[in-house]
Amino acid sequence: MDVVVGRIAKAHGIRGELAVDVRTDSPEQRFAVGSAVTTKLRDGSSRNLTIAAAREHSGRLLVRFEEVLTRDVAETLRGALLIADTSTLPPTEDPDEFYDHELEGLSAELGDGTVIGKVIEVVHSPAGELLSIEHDGREVLVPFVKAIVPAVDVAGGRVVLDPPEGLLDA
Repeated sequence: MDVVVGRIAKAHGIRGELAVDVRTDSPEQRFAVGSAVTTKLRDGSSRNLTIAAAREHSGRLLVRFEEVLTRDVAETLRGALLIADTSTLPPTEDPDEFYDHELEGLSAELGDGTVIGKVIEVVHSPAGELLSIEHDGREVLVPFVKAIVPAVDVAGGRVVLDPPEGLLDA
């Protein structure tokens, strides 16, 4: 299974560096020199790239890939998702931390066991993480906080919700 570890925001400089919005809790591993990532380009095609260098800059990571030597080539990668194989991810040591791919597809249930939908994706926002849940044919964004999502049972295939009044309403 694959997991998104970043998104290329834009080219930086003239030597092919790229500004990357990181979507992983372990950027030092995912963007280590010599690591491989697959890019999923806006046109749906993909390309394998090898990390040549990475450094922090203004809230983003500047990454140079061995295969990208000029700004012109870098510009073709704008908006691409950076994908890594989940089998290479280290296990989380905190029982309250989860990888996005572990949550996606879980059943969303109320405390009494009533199924209300399915987790479609984890949305990362400046205010925190949100669970995008398919509920009654529409998408509902649920803050991924302990007060609203008191239990996550990855092995059991479910998240338990205690939504405040109106959260799930149209």
